[in-house]
Amino acid sequence: MGGIDDGISFLGDKSAKVFVAGHRGLVGSAIVRKLLELGFQNLVLRTHKELDLTRQSDVENFFFEEKPKYVILSAAKVGGIHANNTYPADFIGINLQIQTNVIDAAYKNGVKKLLFLGSSCIYPKFAPQPITEDALLTGPLEPTNEWYAIAKISGIKMCQAYRLQYNWDAISGMPTNLYGPNDNFHPENSHVLPALMRRFHEAKVNGAKEVVVWGTGSPLREFLHVDDLADAVVFLMEKYSGLSHMNVGSGKEVSIKELAELVKEVVGFEGELVWDTTKPDGTPRKLMDSSKLADLGWVPKISLKDGLSDTYKWYVQNLQA
Repeated sequence: MGGIDDGISFLGDKSAKVFVAGHRGLVGSAIVRKLLELGFQNLVLRTHKELDLTRQSDVENFFFEEKPKYVILSAAKVGGIHANNTYPADFIGINLQIQTNVIDAAYKNGVKKLLFLGSSCIYPKFAPQPITEDALLTGPLEPTNEWYAIAKISGIKMCQAYRLQYNWDAISGMPTNLYGPNDNFHPENSHVLPALMRRFHEAKVNGAKEVVVWGTGSPLREFLHVDDLADAVVFLMEKYSGLSHMNVGSGKEVSIKELAELVKEVVGFEGELVWDTTKPDGTPRKLMDSSKLADLGWVPKISLKDGLSDTYKWYVQNLQA
């Protein structure tokens, strides 16, 4: 069952098998880069084709055969508002299946430590700002992504339940809005930052005179470079072992207007930025309180401007890929 504490820390165990679930996504790929950079030699990686995490028997067989010592669970079905509204059954069903199968099989096959990654959308729509961990389950969720949020809340609660009942070291981290290499730049279903980057780039390439952005630009958002998240994941694996989930954010707010100006500058678009104020702004403010993690000694290192430059470089290099 759940792993035996051998007194060796995560960073002192670089030859141990580490299973990174979802290694091809924005988050998983950054975690793999970080672990390789730190000298981990035994990463266990499977594509969806090689291992379907929604199939319980396949997951159980995988854990029985591979016996990883550590698990980082970043695999999930994700999408924007349109996708969440169109496929609610997929968002709750697939995510519940992935989490339940991986967490349970990890415990049963002696995994020493598991980290489950969620999202800031677990919090109530009108949670007090900045949002602390104890705001969880204090009010109604944002209706547009409640199916995904409920699955992620279930993952947190499952880790807590296995810790309480079996004294097993399962922890959870909840990142803020992420961006970086391997992000989704799809024109219809990407998030605000990659969507802006794509639109400014295409406007620059096509010689457009202006780019129109929805709303007033006044909403405040928080962004974290995915390489900073990967660094926080390693930090939590090494330093944290507690019942509560942990917020992982930059602690810095930027207005959508400031963000758009910054992306425009990084991309090198020379035209006008026009705000369509007839369109909705969305939630006025969404900031997570990451002071618990800061108190443990972790802070992000990548500034928004440097992170945007790095992401744009990756975007241009991978346009034709």
